[in-house]
Amino acid sequence: MFLGTHSPRLDEKGRLILPAKFRDELGNGLVLTRGQERCIYVFSQREFERIHEQMREAPISSRQARDYIRVFLSGASDEMPDKQGRVTIPAALRAYAGLDRELAVIGAGSRAEIWDATAWADYLEEKENSFSETDDNAIPGLL
Repeated sequence: MFLGTHSPRLDEKGRLILPAKFRDELGNGLVLTRGQERCIYVFSQREFERIHEQMREAPISSRQARDYIRVFLSGASDEMPDKQGRVTIPAALRAYAGLDRELAVIGAGSRAEIWDATAWADYLEEKENSFSETDDNAIPGLL
């Protein structure tokens, strides 16, 4: 499970050092792809395969499903961290997420997310205000 917030920097070659606590899960390969809210989703190979299997169940007759799958999979990139735990973020994904040098890598349970640090701070500030007002209908049975 991916938890917490980490603040790595993007180097001049478009690489970031994965948070140490994420390396065991991602050390044998990972998949980067477009995330919603203009971040990058980071999945272990195993989790990405599970999600892909769910996508295969979507009806091909659904335009919304086809559109989502196309955008999600066309932006996907298989990556292998190097011995120092660095992973290269492809230029197209860096542009999509508007990444600058300062990053926020957050744990989101079954995936990690890579955000531009400023974009993450703005998002978090906006969402923290409504966080305390979330009722039990948003995530049934959670609390």
